[in-house]
Amino acid sequence: MVGFSMFAAKIGAYFLTSSEAIFSDAAESIVHILATGMALFSIILSNKPPDESHPYGHNKVEYFSAGVEGFLIFTAAVVIIYSAVSDIIKGPELEKLDTGAIIIFLAGLINMFLGFYLIRIGKKTNSITLIADGKHVLTDSYTSAGVIVGVLLVIFTGYKLLDPIFAIAVALNIIYTGYMLIRESVGGLMNEANHAVLNKITNVLTKNKKDYWIDIHELRYWQSGDRIFLDFHLILPYYFNIQQTHKEENEIEEIIQNEFEGSQLKIHFDFCVNELCKYCNYTECTVRAFPKDTNFDWDVKKLIGKPIYLIGKS
Repeated sequence: MVGFSMFAAKIGAYFLTSSEAIFSDAAESIVHILATGMALFSIILSNKPPDESHPYGHNKVEYFSAGVEGFLIFTAAVVIIYSAVSDIIKGPELEKLDTGAIIIFLAGLINMFLGFYLIRIGKKTNSITLIADGKHVLTDSYTSAGVIVGVLLVIFTGYKLLDPIFAIAVALNIIYTGYMLIRESVGGLMNEANHAVLNKITNVLTKNKKDYWIDIHELRYWQSGDRIFLDFHLILPYYFNIQQTHKEENEIEEIIQNEFEGSQLKIHFDFCVNELCKYCNYTECTVRAFPKDTNFDWDVKKLIGKPIYLIGKS
């Protein structure tokens, strides 16, 4: 409803003024309406529980939605540039710019508050769709601010070519926003690692590390909406039985769940070999082949890499 109201106000201001800068703002509002519909569809679909055809759930549709929104923004920018260049060639004919500026100011103010609200809710729920939609709404408000500056300059200077020039500047800014959304969408669909999340996982594991957790390696994760899917290899003493390893898995799963609600964890357990004795902190071990004499950091680079005793070996 807000989107339709903003579009109606802006397109009305365009017909009132014939301003290409105002038209650029109205064109972005059209994109926002279409993108909001896509966002609503993706949120509904992403909330469906996993099923036989989608065992990991439907959350990744949000990345697709963000990509579509980015493409729509690109399309709007092309239309704006084409219209502005045409206006430069034929010469702009402007009227009632003061009234148009007031309308755009009010629409931009509403969009600013709405954009910040959507981003806040999106971050709270880890919804890339709401965050993308909020960023687009904020971009719309920034566009309105730029348009107002352009219109006011035309009013005070009388130089009408500033209007289509500002429209092109707005379009270039929109193109950048579209690129960032598409970049984020592709990154999510390609399971691109988020270093902030990796650091958080590493810190959680390091903080809760036990002496007999000899080494964690080949840590991998991917994210779908607000859900984390995590797996890694954990080396334990070779004489631990299945019951002990299962207990460790349950405890680690609980630790991860406390930090990443709704996450899923898979651990591949490896048994220790003699080469690991020099790295092992487990003082209760009675079959140690060598004393411990080497420390290593449990940082992101280590945890996503090879077993400690194989580092440096081909």
